[in-house]
Amino acid sequence: MEYKQFSEKQLKVLRWWCGEGKNKDGIICDGAVRSGKTLCMSVSFVSWAMLSFDGGSFAVCGKTIRSVKRNLVSPLIGILRGLGFTVKDRLSMNIIDISDGKRTNTFYLFGGRDEGAAALIQGITLCGVLFDEAALMPRSFVEQAVARCSRDGSKLWFNCNPEYPQHWFRLEWIKKAEEKNLMYIHFSMEDNPSLSAEMLARYRKLYSGSFYRRFVLGEWTAAEGLVYPFMSDEKMFCDIPQGNFDDYIISCDYGTVNPSSFGLWGLKDGIWYRIDEYYYSSRREGFSRTDEEHYQGLQSLAGDRPVSLVIVDPSAASFIEVIRRHGKFRTKAAKNQVIDGIRQVGTALKQGEIRICRGCKDCIREFGLYRWESGGRDAPLKENDHAMDDVRYFVATCLYDNEDDGIFVFASPRL
Repeated sequence: MEYKQFSEKQLKVLRWWCGEGKNKDGIICDGAVRSGKTLCMSVSFVSWAMLSFDGGSFAVCGKTIRSVKRNLVSPLIGILRGLGFTVKDRLSMNIIDISDGKRTNTFYLFGGRDEGAAALIQGITLCGVLFDEAALMPRSFVEQAVARCSRDGSKLWFNCNPEYPQHWFRLEWIKKAEEKNLMYIHFSMEDNPSLSAEMLARYRKLYSGSFYRRFVLGEWTAAEGLVYPFMSDEKMFCDIPQGNFDDYIISCDYGTVNPSSFGLWGLKDGIWYRIDEYYYSSRREGFSRTDEEHYQGLQSLAGDRPVSLVIVDPSAASFIEVIRRHGKFRTKAAKNQVIDGIRQVGTALKQGEIRICRGCKDCIREFGLYRWESGGRDAPLKENDHAMDDVRYFVATCLYDNEDDGIFVFASPRL
């Protein structure tokens, strides 16, 4: 990995605890993605720990254990060894021991993925804690970890990307940073000297709407208006490409009273095209269909194509069982994180990883109607969202399957 000279804000994070912020109880860094917060904060955190304590225990917390290891620990270990530290990683136990030859401290890794995670950190006494992506963790976990920092001289370290304005972390920590005796530093993409002008331009093209304002501009902003405003452009839709496809997958959002929407996807030249759909609304048609009738719709949509996978709404247990009983299609329950999934769909559409063909009339109709709730929280309106859900299931489960699962979402059966 190539490193360049630190920016002014990164240098401020690296030395705040021995400079202007030495009397502060912690630091919060927020702002745009890829703005260089995590790297400089993790190096600063370990440097402070090694100069301040010997035989101490520290916590490094992320959304999941996997994200902590991948995003923070793996690059950090290489840097620390390059700086002369001895690092003994016991990653199978989620523990790292770091020594500078005179002092040795232990760093425990925690994943704050759901409300139950708070119990994992109870009972430990900490000298300091680093929260990577604090706004993605439950409040109970963060507050429990903060309560564990009871050693004299302990400090708190937070970094995150923005969410919506009424998010608990913004209200309770960022807005009260001075009251809590914390230093606050806001980052933009330009504060990361390793990003070239070309990469900055690329990131600006990846997002739109509230995700652009959050991830690129670093603003805590409410989601409002259309979820995918750029899909109002007719050029975002295409004709079905000619020739054979390399693979076929069907994604299903299932309903009995609410509409059922199945999308047929074909892979060609590295791009997934939504080439056809089955969309059935009992309200529009005047009567409901059974699981078996929806299965016939699925079978008709597939035709004689070799469909390799059917991705299904995870709450549709009875429909999944019908598909499995027929033994024709392999099924997989869809990943169902709504906000992450919406972000992933937006990125996939803007990067051209997926295309929507003009024959998918109900999907195109929903793109023009799918809106955010008003009221300041991140949630799309639960209407005109059935094709939107099947598109999201496909992208999240097939294209972004290696991303962190984040918190668990349990869906109640849909009517």
